[in-house]
Amino acid sequence: MNAPLEPLIYDISRPGRTGFSLPDLDVPETPIPAEFERNPELLGLPEVSELDVVRHFTHLSRLNHAIDAGFYPLGSCTMKYNPKLNEDVARLPGFNWIHPLQPEDTVQGALRVQYELQNLLAEIAGFDATTLQPAAGAQGELVGVLTIRAYHQGRGDTQRTKILVPDAAHGTNPATAAMCGFKVVTIKSDARGNVDLEHLAKMVGPDTAGLMLTNPNTLGLFDEHLTEITDIVHKAGGLMYGDGANFNAILGIVKPGEVGFDVMHINLHKTFSTPHGGGGPGSGPVVAKSHLVPYLPTPVVVKETKDGQDHFSLLKVPETVGKLRSFWGNFGMHVRAYTYIRVHGARGLRDISENAVLNANYIMNKLKDTYDLPYDRPCMHECVLSGRKQKQKYGVKTLDIAKRLLDFGYHSPTIYFPHIVEEAIMIEPTETESKTTMDEFIDTMLQIAREAEENPDLVKNAPYTTPVLRLDEATAARKPELRYRCFG
Repeated sequence: MNAPLEPLIYDISRPGRTGFSLPDLDVPETPIPAEFERNPELLGLPEVSELDVVRHFTHLSRLNHAIDAGFYPLGSCTMKYNPKLNEDVARLPGFNWIHPLQPEDTVQGALRVQYELQNLLAEIAGFDATTLQPAAGAQGELVGVLTIRAYHQGRGDTQRTKILVPDAAHGTNPATAAMCGFKVVTIKSDARGNVDLEHLAKMVGPDTAGLMLTNPNTLGLFDEHLTEITDIVHKAGGLMYGDGANFNAILGIVKPGEVGFDVMHINLHKTFSTPHGGGGPGSGPVVAKSHLVPYLPTPVVVKETKDGQDHFSLLKVPETVGKLRSFWGNFGMHVRAYTYIRVHGARGLRDISENAVLNANYIMNKLKDTYDLPYDRPCMHECVLSGRKQKQKYGVKTLDIAKRLLDFGYHSPTIYFPHIVEEAIMIEPTETESKTTMDEFIDTMLQIAREAEENPDLVKNAPYTTPVLRLDEATAARKPELRYRCFG
């Protein structure tokens, strides 16, 4: 049985309450034409005071979990703290109040931020140029694969119809390749979680357009055969696409553009602390080597120096794959990421990755004797454990463990991903969590393992403290109730 839900705003409604007060008219009153009048009784609008509304939505907000409210170890998503300084800078009037259709001369500061961010991202990742247009990592993937396709077509090489995707890649990779008209070929992982070189060599050929490599991969592992992989693909005439979603693990340590990647997307909300989006303001810039730069989405910001003054403008590239979206990208996210990079500097960015990797390995080593560890070697920014032992011995699935965590105030880690790990539990603490927080989380995971052994039903029926308990998740996803029906 579910716990009581927060009362709806309609339930709070009482006749005669009002939440607004309008001044007396200072212009002649004009009657509304009868055909436009609405009957208030038929509208069924709630009658509530301002205080009722404020309290209602404040209470609702407390039912959500957020990084500002507690630990959010969602693996592969990098739910790191978003510094409030970034928010303050993005809200400066010169950034917040501009319009993308303003003349270039009136937004030189904004264009300068975009120009410098383009250069910073290219430098950090080891590439030659950047497009800031993509509004999410998925759009960034689309750009990367479209540029690969345009490159081959531009050279008259039309036989390249296949994109290789390792089985430890992000799930969007094969979908992106298919959207771009390629046949997807899955490459197996070896016993240590790397790309299987023997299988790769067998599957690569003159029809290979490229390989999409997530590195570190979704197992949280840095591929030990990276240079061999890039050599095999390049010798076959293919290109290397880098899924940079896990870039948070290697900042200041490895530059993907210098170890064989031709193009890569970067999730600003993962690596550079902009808000995670939730379907909203994401950002997935794409960095590319010189041979792919002509195909990047247009326009890009360029700088000219006239009479000793820098002038920034938007340049349309003739060979571009096209314009990806309206205007110039999610500018507010660019400001936040730019601020984060400038505040940390080169040494600070390396510290981010070193601490993220340290935290993930700490959690992994504290839990690996209790939960299964599929690949027993140092991980990067996230670790992948398994609830297989708990399922086989006590009938407690990974889903049950995740639900039980909610009772302790934690958001669940990512579960059942990557798919190549049975009962997967993917944990990413990020660099921003303290040892105290991680120790508390570790103790909770160990307690749940004990509960699974001593009282399995306790875990299998969790959660107990949340506003909504166990849902029929398939029905909730397929038949969601998205609006209030005031007349039944």
